[in-house]
Amino acid sequence: MPQFRIATTTALVFLIGATTAFCQDEPDDPWPKEIQVANGTVFIYQPQPEKLEGNHVKARAAIALESDGSEAPVFGAIWFSTRLETDRANRTATLADISVTQTRFPDQDEAKTAQLKNLLETEIPKWDIVISMDRLLATLELREQRIEAAGQINNDPPIILFVSEPAVLIVIDGEARLKKEDSSDLMRVINTPYTLLLDPKKKTYFLNADAETWYTATDIKSDWSVADSVPKEVAALAPEPEPVDEGEIEEEDTEPGPPPKIYVATEPTELISTDDEPEYSPIAGTELLYMSNTDSDLFLHLSDLQHYVLLAGRWFTADALDGPWRYVPGEELPEDFAKIPEDDPNGTVLYAVPGTALAESAVLDAQIPQTATIERDNASLDVEYDGDPQYKDIEDTTLTYIVNSPTPVIQAGATFYAVDEAVWFVASSPTGPWVVATAVPDVIYTIPPSSPMYHVTYVHIYSHTDEVVYIGYLPGYTGTYVYNTTIVYGTGYYYPYWYGARYYPRHSTWGFHVRYNPWGGWSFGLSYSSGPFTFYIGRGSWYGGGWWGPHRYRGYRHGYRRGYRHGRRSGYRAGYRAGQRNANQRNMYNSNRNQSRSTAQSRARNQTPSTSQSQISNQARSTAGSNRANNVYADRNGDVHRRTDQGWEQRSGNSWQNADGQRSQPSSQLSSQPSSQPSSQPSSQSYSGRSNTSTRQQMDRSYSSRQQGNQRANSYNRSSGRSQSGARRRR
Repeated sequence: MPQFRIATTTALVFLIGATTAFCQDEPDDPWPKEIQVANGTVFIYQPQPEKLEGNHVKARAAIALESDGSEAPVFGAIWFSTRLETDRANRTATLADISVTQTRFPDQDEAKTAQLKNLLETEIPKWDIVISMDRLLATLELREQRIEAAGQINNDPPIILFVSEPAVLIVIDGEARLKKEDSSDLMRVINTPYTLLLDPKKKTYFLNADAETWYTATDIKSDWSVADSVPKEVAALAPEPEPVDEGEIEEEDTEPGPPPKIYVATEPTELISTDDEPEYSPIAGTELLYMSNTDSDLFLHLSDLQHYVLLAGRWFTADALDGPWRYVPGEELPEDFAKIPEDDPNGTVLYAVPGTALAESAVLDAQIPQTATIERDNASLDVEYDGDPQYKDIEDTTLTYIVNSPTPVIQAGATFYAVDEAVWFVASSPTGPWVVATAVPDVIYTIPPSSPMYHVTYVHIYSHTDEVVYIGYLPGYTGTYVYNTTIVYGTGYYYPYWYGARYYPRHSTWGFHVRYNPWGGWSFGLSYSSGPFTFYIGRGSWYGGGWWGPHRYRGYRHGYRRGYRHGRRSGYRAGYRAGQRNANQRNMYNSNRNQSRSTAQSRARNQTPSTSQSQISNQARSTAGSNRANNVYADRNGDVHRRTDQGWEQRSGNSWQNADGQRSQPSSQLSSQPSSQPSSQPSSQSYSGRSNTSTRQQMDRSYSSRQQGNQRANSYNRSSGRSQSGARRRR
C-alpha cells in the first residue's frame, strides 16, 4: 500500500435542525392551502399519497371547512386521484385533473355529510394544486418499487487507475477513428468527446485543453506535454468555450495546480488522481478516513484497512490502491458508512449507502416521471440514417433495432417505433412519415439492460385525447437506475458505437467521473479539477451527443471546478446549487424540438420559475397558502389527527381529544398554531381507545415523513433562491 499522510481537518458543520410543525422556518411552499368557496373557506392539508401508477397518484388529505357564521370548523378526510404534472428541474409537481373518490366526516350526520361531499366534489376538481416534489417524495407510501432484478445491471469494475499526480483521463471509444477536416489536411479523432487532432505530415497529435492551450504527442496513448505553440490551422479548430451560467458561484480563491498528466483510455476506465502522495483525514464518529487530496470519493476503513471507492453509484473495494478492485454491494459496506453525517462534506455519498435517508429519497425520486403534454398535430420527426437502415436483433425479444441512426428506432412486426427526446413516434416505414404514438407494444418494455435500446423502456405514454398525448419519462431514460435499494448510473454494459460515414456514440457508464447531486442529479467531469485547463467536453464539431444518455442530451458537464467537487473546501451546498442551475437544461421537454410539440401550459410548467409563473398566471388565478399550522393528518380510515407539542390529538365532535381523554377547548376558527393546553374535562372515550397502536405508528410515520420533506424542500429553496406557489384555480 502506498505511503500516506493523515491530515487533521476541521469540518464546517451546517446546523440544519429538524423542523417541527409548531417551530420552523417560514416555508416556501406553504400548507395547508386555502380555497375560497361559496359561504366559506376550505383548507386542504398537505396530501398523503398512497399510490403512484405512471403519472397518476392516489392520495388522501385532511380538510377543514369554515362556513360563514359557523361556531367551529368541520374536519374530515378526502380521497382523490390526480394526474401528476412534474417539473423535475424546479422540483415541483402539479396535481391536475383532481377527482374526489371518497369523503369522510366522522362527526357529521348523513345529510350534512352529503352536503359537504357535494361541495367538495364540485369545487376541488377546479383546482390545480402545486406541491414541492421533495414533500411529495418524502410522504409517498410506496409499497411496490421498480427494483432491477439482481444480475441485470452490470457491476463489473472498469479498469481503475490510481496515480499519485495530477492527471486527466481522455476517453476514446475504442481505437481512434480519424476523419479528415474539410478546411485542412488535419485529421480529427471523431470517437471521443474531446477535441483531438492529428497532423499526418508531422505525425503529431494535438489535444485541446482550453481556448489557448493544447497538448501534443507523437503517440496518442502516452507522452503528452503542453505545447509552446501550435500551427494556426490547429488553433483555428479550438472549440467554443463552455457558456458560464448567469449567477454561477465561483469557488473560493485557490491557485490552480500544475498542468495534469494525460492518460488516454480506449476501453472502459476510471481514473483516481491525487495531487501528491495520498492524504487521509478522519470522519468524526466513524472508523473511516477519506482521501482529502483527490476529487474522487475514496475511503479507508481502519478496521480492515480496505479501500472503498464510489464510482457511478457503485462501490468497489481493494486491499491496495493499485487494485485489483472488486464490486461490493452497498448492503455489505461497513456500518460506519451509514454514520457519515448528511451535512458532512462526504455526506454526498450517502445516496449509495442503503438505509440512509438520502438513499431512500434517491430511490423514490427515480420513480417520479418528468411529464409533458404533446400536441398531436404539431409534433413531427425526421430520422437520420447513415446510409440504408441496418438492423440488429434485440436479445431475448422478437424486436429489432436500427444500428446506424442516432435516434432509437425499433421494429415490432411491421410497425416502427422511435423515441426522440422522450417522445414516442410511430410509422409504417423506417423513413416515415412519423406521427406521435398513442401506444407502444408491451414487448418493448422487456428490452434487457444489455441492449443499447434499454433506456427507451423508461419513456411512457399515459393516455391521450384526439388533440394531445400525455407522456413522461423516468430518470432511467437518462441513465439513473434503481438497483436493489440504491441508485446507480448507467447499466454498466459497453454498447458498440456505429461508425460509417458518420460516428454515433452510445451511452457510456464509465470514463467521465460521474457523481450524484441530490438536487441536480448526475454530473460529469474530470478526475482532476484544480488544474489550469478546462478540457471542454463535447465541443468538437463531430460531437453529436449520446455519451451521457439520449442523443442531444448533454447533462451537467461543468465537472467540479465550478462548485461540486470542492465541497470539501467550500461546502457541499455549493455543489447542490451548481448542479441545480443546470437542471432546466436537462429536462428533455425543454429542448427546442419539444417546445414546438408541447402545449402552452405544459411548456410554461417546464420553464424556469420566473418564466413559468408569469405565463401560468395568465391562465389561472394564484392563491397563497394559509398561515395555519400544517399539523393535521388523516389516517387510512379517514379519522383526523393533529400533532401538537404535547403529542397527538384526535378530532372528536367540535374539539380535539388527547391521549389522556382530555379535550382542547372548542374554537370558532382554525388556529395558526396547534393547541398545547388541553381541557381538564375528560372524555368518555380516550384517544388511545379510538386509535390503536397501528394507527399511532401510522401517524408517527406520516409526521416524520412530512417533517423530512419540509426540511428538504426548504433547504432546496434556500440554496437555489427559489420559492413556489401554492394552488391555482382554473378559469
